[in-house]
Amino acid sequence: MDTTLQDPLVGHLLDGRYRVDARIAVGGMATVYRAVDTRLDRVLALKVMHPALATDVAFVERFIREAKSVARLSHPNVVGVFDQGADGAYVYLAMEYVAGCTLRDVLRERGALRPRAALDILEPVLAALGAAHRAGFVHRDMKPENVLIGDDGRVKVADFGLVRAVGSATNTTGSVLGTVSYLAPEQIEHGTADTRADVYACGVVLYEMLTGGKPHGGDTPAQVLYRHLNTDVPAPSVAVPGLAPELDELVASATARNPDVRPHDAVALLALTRETRAALGDEQLDAVPPRAHAPGEERDASEDRTSVIPRAPLPTEDRQVQHTSRLTMPPPEPRAARRPGSRPRGPLLVIAAVLLALGLGAGVWYINSGQFTRVPAVLGQSEAQATKRIADAGLDVGATKRAFSEVYERGTVMAIDPASGERIRGNGTVTLTISRGPRIVKVPNLKGKPLAEARKLLEREGLAPGVITSAFSEDIAQGAVVSSDPEPGTERSPDSAVALVVSKGVPIDVPDVAGESVADATRTLQDAGLTVRVAPERVHSPEETGTVAAQSLAEGSRAAEGDTITLTVSKGPRMIEVPDVVGEKADDARSALEDAGFDVKVEKTFPFLGDTVSGQSVDGGSTAPEGSTITLTIKGL
Repeated sequence: MDTTLQDPLVGHLLDGRYRVDARIAVGGMATVYRAVDTRLDRVLALKVMHPALATDVAFVERFIREAKSVARLSHPNVVGVFDQGADGAYVYLAMEYVAGCTLRDVLRERGALRPRAALDILEPVLAALGAAHRAGFVHRDMKPENVLIGDDGRVKVADFGLVRAVGSATNTTGSVLGTVSYLAPEQIEHGTADTRADVYACGVVLYEMLTGGKPHGGDTPAQVLYRHLNTDVPAPSVAVPGLAPELDELVASATARNPDVRPHDAVALLALTRETRAALGDEQLDAVPPRAHAPGEERDASEDRTSVIPRAPLPTEDRQVQHTSRLTMPPPEPRAARRPGSRPRGPLLVIAAVLLALGLGAGVWYINSGQFTRVPAVLGQSEAQATKRIADAGLDVGATKRAFSEVYERGTVMAIDPASGERIRGNGTVTLTISRGPRIVKVPNLKGKPLAEARKLLEREGLAPGVITSAFSEDIAQGAVVSSDPEPGTERSPDSAVALVVSKGVPIDVPDVAGESVADATRTLQDAGLTVRVAPERVHSPEETGTVAAQSLAEGSRAAEGDTITLTVSKGPRMIEVPDVVGEKADDARSALEDAGFDVKVEKTFPFLGDTVSGQSVDGGSTAPEGSTITLTIKGL
């Protein structure tokens, strides 16, 4: 029976904007509806907190944290959050609507999936979580219900309601937050979760996709928690014989009970997953698993709902194994008080035998396990991070190798010897292989990128910045890249140099300020976008004393904004003795005056046939400013 019509929000206009059309899903913390944003006329999903929880400040803060956290994640495999608000008792998130189904729906209908399909779903899930992890967030509630599969085949991760910043996910008094079937051992034991807790949950989800069932069952949530804490996740091939051993290894790596042995985040697990896929043949990827149940078989949907259990689970709560729960961990039972003067029960000989057995057991443990250390999981980590983690485990890093890799980013660990999870003697040596990136890399498009950013992009791609030159540009901002050599898209081997041309901005035509006062010249140049420097030395020049005698860039030169122009100030012309040239031939007189530093002007009288200087405007033997004009008079015959 459809209960949608009984829901008071269906048909309601929430917050004066969102028209609620239908209910999609119900959980213990919130209900999800399909709605229409009447302002933008688009279909979206509304996640509305149950009114009973809206009075709980912690839950409201978690709702708001989800909105803010997901709003920071721009990734195609993350369900986007558009808005957050409240309307009376209804606290809501407006989210992207994904038409399709959840992974839980797929598993309920089909049971186990082919390995290829399982990996096709797992990879975008890890890509989404990887974006969250690199942004500093942990999801903390990964399960099939939170993996949406659109009608177009797109896979998206939803429900970041339990998201926390990495390092801040500490436990509250005696409670565990999450879904019991997917909780990592450290969440159960210590109540803390980092990126490796999401890795563990993804490993459980992969196991479920490959086998059609969960790795640990139980009649009560406490039994499931106990098994996660004390029992390794079994190999999928135990439930589905014939599965490739590489898939067993992938699940084992992701679900290792020791978090130090797991891939450190979803990005590292994604790389390991792609490596596993590459090692499998088509026959192994397309192996048909047995059906876990008959098609169309009904299941109790209450098992898949998110719920809150703020107390110890009761015997009647045997169907809440999959629920997102707050489970109160029971306190240790107090030891019975011994009556004063009473003696221990049992003969002393039995006690001695037990102690001896314990001693022998400890010795055997030390010989077989105690002197060995498991190699931590460092694939995908930077060399510095991996070295520190190995040292923290009490091991040494030996010689470091470098090799090309299509999977691991440049500068990250692509291989480790011995392999992660293997046991070696304490103080043993581990060899790391660091990725050089792909064997062939493409020159990125750097046009318009600031020079510092362009250098980082080249280094990230495995290339090196080469010779850097400058050029004017009408459309590229000053300091940004105009072009590269080789051009974008060109294939090169790693560490190849890429020459860059950097923009000097729009060119400025330098104005002529010679003869102007220093103040006027400075103002003119600064208005043009140039920087002015006045030379401390002054020079003789034809310009008046105190005015600009010369400028470092001549009129009409092209300069970049901010370029410096140096001005030289005149201390007036130099006084020079004037040669006496009266009676000399005109050409000789001109040469003598010009050699002395004067300009010469010749005036002749009619009939213009003479050639001898009869007079000069400044008498010979007197002084005149260097560069001034001396007029010579030549009389006719």
